Amino acid sequence: MSTDLNQKLNLETAQIYWHELQRYFASGNAIFVDASLDLIQVATQISEDNAAQIKQWMASGLLDVVKDSQAMQWYDDDAVVWALVIKPLVLVQPIIKKL
Repeated sequence: MSTDLNQKLNLETAQIYWHELQRYFASGNAIFVDASLDLIQVATQISEDNAAQIKQWMASGLLDVVKDSQAMQWYDDDAVVWALVIKPLVLVQPIIKKL
């Protein structure tokens, strides 16, 4: 992974209310990233078109389009998520609050 790409992706990552991402969800471009994965690493693998790694995450259920049930729950909870744009996709990762 290049340091420049890593820095660029870090700068483009933000916390945002799920409500603000509804148009991406509606167009099928909101991609769920499990909280166990590093969002920057996932974005890098997508940017570099690493199909083998992406398929592995998808097969494990760690990466997928945001499901209707997830979207409704986040909407109802007024959730804030981590988001990162990798055009035309928006990677969305739930924020896990530590106790």
